[in-house]
Amino acid sequence: MNKFLRILIQVIPVILMIVLVPLIKNDYYLLAADAAIIVIALFIKYEKRDWVFLLFGFFIMIISEYIFTSTKVETFNRNSLFGLMPIWLPFLWAYSFIVLKRAIMILS
Repeated sequence: MNKFLRILIQVIPVILMIVLVPLIKNDYYLLAADAAIIVIALFIKYEKRDWVFLLFGFFIMIISEYIFTSTKVETFNRNSLFGLMPIWLPFLWAYSFIVLKRAIMILS
């Protein structure tokens, strides 16, 4: 149970970012809110090499989402980045990579 709670605490920023999606209609305001959540979360707890996972998740997911959306495998109504996807999405994914790293560390 302790591991579950520790992982749940790590997921809270991602859940908050997802909850804000339907509430904030402007992609740039949502990006600002997501960036603030990420900065606050990393200020509260920064682990060694979090920035590596953040950057890796950011760029890998831009590439992946670009491929998915440009081949019409996936489509978005909000397309403020490259005309294909929401500009805030790579930031959400980037922090998710940190959460995955931390969850794996908690479970091991």
